[in-house]
Amino acid sequence: MASVPSLASSVDQRVADALASALPEARGADPLLRRSDRADFQANGILALAKKAKANPRELAATVVQGMAATGDLIQEIEVSGPGFLNITVTDRAIIETLAARAADDRLGVPLAANPGTTVIDYAQPNVAKEMHVGHLRSAVIGAAMVEILEFTGEKVVRRHHIGDWGTQFGMLIQYLMEHPHELDHKSSDASAEVSGEEAMSNLNRLYKASRALFDSDEEFKTRARARVVDLQAGDAETLALWQRFVDESKIYFYSVFDKLDMDIQDQDVVGESGYNDMLVETCRLLEESGVAVRSNGALCVFFDDVKGPDGNPTPLIVQKSDGGFGYAATDLSAIRDRVGDLAATTLIYVVDARQSLHFKMVFETARRAGWLNDGVKAVQLAFGTVLGKDGKPFKTREGETVRLVDLLDEAIDRAAAVVREKAQDLTEAEIAERAVQVGIGAVKYADLSTSAARDYKFDLDQMVSLTGDTSVYLQYAYARIQSILRKAGDAKPAAHAGLALAPAERALGLHLDHFGELLAEAASEYAPHKLAAYLYQVASLYTTFYSECPVLKADTPEQVENRLFLCELTARTLSKGMSLLGIRTPEKL
Repeated sequence: MASVPSLASSVDQRVADALASALPEARGADPLLRRSDRADFQANGILALAKKAKANPRELAATVVQGMAATGDLIQEIEVSGPGFLNITVTDRAIIETLAARAADDRLGVPLAANPGTTVIDYAQPNVAKEMHVGHLRSAVIGAAMVEILEFTGEKVVRRHHIGDWGTQFGMLIQYLMEHPHELDHKSSDASAEVSGEEAMSNLNRLYKASRALFDSDEEFKTRARARVVDLQAGDAETLALWQRFVDESKIYFYSVFDKLDMDIQDQDVVGESGYNDMLVETCRLLEESGVAVRSNGALCVFFDDVKGPDGNPTPLIVQKSDGGFGYAATDLSAIRDRVGDLAATTLIYVVDARQSLHFKMVFETARRAGWLNDGVKAVQLAFGTVLGKDGKPFKTREGETVRLVDLLDEAIDRAAAVVREKAQDLTEAEIAERAVQVGIGAVKYADLSTSAARDYKFDLDQMVSLTGDTSVYLQYAYARIQSILRKAGDAKPAAHAGLALAPAERALGLHLDHFGELLAEAASEYAPHKLAAYLYQVASLYTTFYSECPVLKADTPEQVENRLFLCELTARTLSKGMSLLGIRTPEKL
């Protein structure tokens, strides 16, 4: 399992060596190599270096070219362009030999990070006793993709699902359940029978609506419910047991939705707000004793010079309310202490709605002042935008209600089934149903992940399941097309032939496949899964051009057939690996 140097890194090193030889003070300087439409690569760094050394940039570039003239099988052509750019074309042999080395490795030659750390990712955070809606989609999908990308690059990743499982609303729910003890009973009397997520949510919804109606109309019940909150916070055993029933019932529902999303959520990774209750008092004590937080009108607050309200007065982060209750800030700060102290995190990533950016800015700054975050530990909010309807407004039902996530996913699967059935060849009804789930859920995930997380995006199912354009369906069909070619190849097997001349479409595809490792490193370091999605779309697009311009099974020679099958197979492996990191399946047949 060895990493394979990319062509870009090999060329970059050759340019850097020749540059250092021509201009010794430039040793270690970045040649600023990038892909180019005039050649394979262009090096732009000579201009600035020549200016700094008071040298003529074109003359310096020409000296670098002379130093690179005899570089064996890597460089085919190098020329000086404009005021001192270098246009560099690599050999066909170098492309195929590099790709062959990638193909020989299970990881496609992608290196592991040089200095991996421990990252805790906080994502997919639904609320107990409440239905998951479209707003829960992005945190789950973006977070799951970042987990896979970071783990593939060698980072140790700890998942955390900070579910909303504590608060005053539980007083109302628990009190109602005490007075109506069979409201959460399941239809089946068989204790071993599996409860559906739909039934679990139906029970919770019914109970929530009934308890809310009673709370709003009956003052005596409201008083009892508020007293029950006190019992819950004091750790009363009976109250806690009923609270646990709500949590357990909600998990049945959560897991059913995540299962539909094809996401693996482990119970030990679910640590809700309640998981930090025992730390809240100490968190407040540490903040107050260190002077990070101060009392203001009875509340424990942290103030910031740059955070002010509309009236111009400072807006503090309230850690503890004047009545002694704890806010979200106390829980979030306790979670940071736990994740840094007990989990030994070097990075904390919070995949949370952009509308919570101010809260997390203040929480992170407070943690830095307290010393819980420092030069060795960073916290990042991977903020995401809003899911919009086709009209560009926040996504709602026709009645103005928030869209249930389950309904959205079911509709995506139904739309995908129509697409799969229309294109299906030799698929049974069971296979069509299976592919519909893979295509529909993949379409929803890809639409989200192909957009920069910070941006809003329009949820348009017609576009999402389209066979053309930047969709997961286009990528899945490219993969399935390759598998069909490989099945039809008969005795011809994929094999790299480095001595063959490559057509332009073969070169373009090969150079892009070689960029996979560098792209993944970029997506991981920038927490940018949309960059991986864009890369994969380009792979599929370049493959489509290759497929139309370069006959595979009817190529001119047996060696050319094998070489093109080799390119097909490596393209398929790259698509499959990249899509799996985004949480999307690649069916063998569509």
